[in-house]
Amino acid sequence: MSPAWYRTLDTDARRAFWTTFSGFSLDAMDIQLYAFVLPVLLTAWGLTHVEAGLLATVALTSSALGGWLAGVLADRVGRVAMLKITILWFAVATCLCGLAGDFHQMLIARALQGLGFGGELAVGAVFVAEVAAPQIRGRMVGMAQSGWAVGWGLAVVISTIVLSVLPPDLGWRITFVVGFLPALAVFFFRRRLQEPAAFRSITRRVPWHSIFAGPTLAMTAKGSLLAIGMHGGYWAIATWWPAMLRAERGLSIVDSSGYLAAIIAGSFLGYAFGSWLSDRAGRRVTLMAFAIGGIVLALSYAGLTISNVTLLLLSVPLGFIATGMFSVIGPVLTELYPTELRGSGLGFCYNLGRGVAGVTPLLIGESVQRLGVGHAIGVYVAGAYGLVLLAAILLPETRGRELSAVPDVSP
Repeated sequence: MSPAWYRTLDTDARRAFWTTFSGFSLDAMDIQLYAFVLPVLLTAWGLTHVEAGLLATVALTSSALGGWLAGVLADRVGRVAMLKITILWFAVATCLCGLAGDFHQMLIARALQGLGFGGELAVGAVFVAEVAAPQIRGRMVGMAQSGWAVGWGLAVVISTIVLSVLPPDLGWRITFVVGFLPALAVFFFRRRLQEPAAFRSITRRVPWHSIFAGPTLAMTAKGSLLAIGMHGGYWAIATWWPAMLRAERGLSIVDSSGYLAAIIAGSFLGYAFGSWLSDRAGRRVTLMAFAIGGIVLALSYAGLTISNVTLLLLSVPLGFIATGMFSVIGPVLTELYPTELRGSGLGFCYNLGRGVAGVTPLLIGESVQRLGVGHAIGVYVAGAYGLVLLAAILLPETRGRELSAVPDVSP
């Protein structure tokens, strides 16, 4: 049976939800595949840990530019128009990753992949938030973002099957290519979408840099701090966790899939719970609860010697927290800005956060020799979630806000 909030949606709103959910799923699948082919590339290409971290970092930093530009353009040409472009862009770029012949070609392909990756998430969140009614916005946006957990799971399944069946040199390439056809299907489905009423009601254009003017500057700074903390913690886990399972636990690709499945299952539950709680208890309370839980878990991983069984059990709450808090960031950032600046504001904050956090995989790579992979992950994750806690304290409560009632802060 569908949840009560879903039954209130009309046909256009349901179409908006599912096309965004599907896009987020494919976006997550394509970008997450790198973490699962990383152990193969470390051997096949003889990559150093620093080079491996750089390949992760370049995609995240370029996604900051892509998401910001897509957000600005979404305020000009429309949410739907940009969603058509972004899904094709990251699908083609992911195929290019599979065709890369060496480290430098992969570096370029990953940079191109990041541009489309950032744009899809930034515009999709704005699109769904503007379609949703205020009282269910947290749940509708949060559950659309739960497509990320589904895509992460697809990346695990695809990489496990392909890398187990095919020779490593061919398997990692096929792993990157498989998502193109589903992305093409989503593109054609998006041709039936309508622009949200909020966007159609815009009567004037406001310069994108107005997000740095007057009282909006403070909101932009707080929103960026929130995004930096969330992304810093998440990408430390998502990039290096598979490699840690192989290097420090001695697990094969197949054996490690159970641990990853536990994290991903926890992720989906985290999205569902976080989106519900943010509509019930408020955005700030939900963010603070997730941040505190993340800090405790991360310090436990960094400071305790735990068995494989305990690691498996703790993987569920780790996934629950690491991605569950993302169910709140979409509603918060859309509720901070007026419609004329919503794409620009969310696109900048969310993707600046991801761009700055993009150095986290590189820093962990440089810290591996000194701390070990597991301890390095724990230290950086705890610090990142400390930033989330600070941002949650500083941000205003926006639950239930009518988007048309967001103060006009443009010049």
